[in-house]
Amino acid sequence: MAFQDSPSSVTAAGGVTPEPGRGRLMSLDALRGFDMLWIMGGDSIGHAATHVAAGPLWHKIAEQLDHVAWEGFRFYDLIFPLFVFMAGVSLVFSLGRAREEKGKDAALIRLFRRSLLMYLLGIFYYGGLSTPLADIRLLGVLQRIALAYFGAGVLFLFFRTRTLLGIAAAILLGYWGLLAWSTVPAVNLERTEFAKAMGEAGTTNAMAFYQSATNTVRSSYAEGLNVVNHFDFRYLPGKKWDGNYDPEGVLSTFPAVVSCLLGVFVGLFLKDSPRSGTEKALRLAGAGVVLVLAGTLWGFGFPVIKKLWTSSYVLIAGGWSCLALAGFYYLIDVRQSRKWCQPLLWVGMNSITVYLASNLISFDQLASRLFGGNVKAALDGLLPGLGALLISVAGILLVVWLARSLYRRNLFLRL
Repeated sequence: MAFQDSPSSVTAAGGVTPEPGRGRLMSLDALRGFDMLWIMGGDSIGHAATHVAAGPLWHKIAEQLDHVAWEGFRFYDLIFPLFVFMAGVSLVFSLGRAREEKGKDAALIRLFRRSLLMYLLGIFYYGGLSTPLADIRLLGVLQRIALAYFGAGVLFLFFRTRTLLGIAAAILLGYWGLLAWSTVPAVNLERTEFAKAMGEAGTTNAMAFYQSATNTVRSSYAEGLNVVNHFDFRYLPGKKWDGNYDPEGVLSTFPAVVSCLLGVFVGLFLKDSPRSGTEKALRLAGAGVVLVLAGTLWGFGFPVIKKLWTSSYVLIAGGWSCLALAGFYYLIDVRQSRKWCQPLLWVGMNSITVYLASNLISFDQLASRLFGGNVKAALDGLLPGLGALLISVAGILLVVWLARSLYRRNLFLRL
């Protein structure tokens, strides 16, 4: 999310178009906006388009706009780790400057404050205190970003780059060893399988049923039958997204810190390297290719699973993140080609606001009020699926309009 170089406030100034702050990468803001638009409904446009332009190619594209059920990697599996990666890039500039100007203690306070606010926003996003404490989701998307940002930030402030590389490698290898060598009760915690097993056993006490298991399974990566899911079931309180475990659970937070550290390494390279902008973009792209290849090869022994945030997934997602940033950096910061990316900047510079707004306002429903009913029916009569496509596009345009309105008024919510 938008961990940007500014005071913690909602600021307003009349009539002046905000310029990137000192040490700011405009390409990072644009890439953040690009990423956010996919969350705001970019995937729905792709799916709606398949009904207008049917064919195997369009269906292949639409397939990339859905998460893999368990093992594998698609485009839409990049959206979340790309945000974590960009948080790491951003903290190099924000915390680095805070440390230089005010010292390490002040930087730590700033890091803690930002992380805590982001974590609390995550609690709010999933319902806040509208539900009993036992039903609050303690770990979710925003909470994961907050924890990864905090973990990577602390490491960045206390260790040199070479040590950080060693820590990142140790976490990824250690996580692999944890999953490869751990033994868990032979109880499949996947929601349907677990309910079926409990029904057959004639019990409604989930924990007692779990603890009564005598058989065990070792070295399992299967859904609901691995140490990461079992740890959440036993020790993670509150609501769990998948019923008995959470895709943003406790143990998988550690490799997510490495996803953020990959962004830190890129931020350090872009900030401190004396090479030209073109050379930086090329080297960043090269690093991305290496990471994707390394993750793919590792995936043969350690499956690529987003819901476990496996080490191979970290490398593949980090590699594609590097490639995406390399392209944006070259076009926007090196070639100074910026007119095309203005809508992305509007969204990217207010990504927290846009994300929270989507939790309170249904942009798709607003779009349906404008183009639903008879309008949709008439368009579908011209070409099947055209009405749904228009509503999806209109929903995205409403998001861009909100971001543009805030941008023109110099209104930015930052932590």
